[in-house]
Amino acid sequence: MNIPTTLKHKPVIVSENYEQIDGRQAYESDAKGLSLGLAQWNDRGRVDISAKVWRYTGEKWSRQSEELPLHRVIDLAILTCRARQYFRDEAYRYPKFYDENHSQIDRVGLQGDAMAVDVCTENPRIDEDIRLFADALGRDDELLGERLAVLARILKEMGY
Repeated sequence: MNIPTTLKHKPVIVSENYEQIDGRQAYESDAKGLSLGLAQWNDRGRVDISAKVWRYTGEKWSRQSEELPLHRVIDLAILTCRARQYFRDEAYRYPKFYDENHSQIDRVGLQGDAMAVDVCTENPRIDEDIRLFADALGRDDELLGERLAVLARILKEMGY
């Protein structure tokens, strides 16, 4: 199934078989494709690139398809990596998987400031949810590890 090219997001680079590799939903996913293209929110004279996850319900392209600016895609990758690192190297030191007196995990320097990485202590069920999160991370370790190894290789090839 080909990603639509007549909608506001204009695909330029695509992966039209994403449902075959969509983690635990592989071969059963409604996320049919990924694309990098011209953002749907572009204004006259301004062109941004975005990434989009294309969902298909079996009958039509879904409104739940997501479009993100590329820097947000990378920011999500940074957040994912830092969270995975925290749960691998630090969380086990705390009975509740986090320091109740200091919920900040890190501050990642970006654009002259920093992206805060925190445990969401405002979540009233954080003690239960953080354990579920840790379990899910552990369960998906092989899926994530494979993708991170590929990303690391590509970044190295690019000189990073």
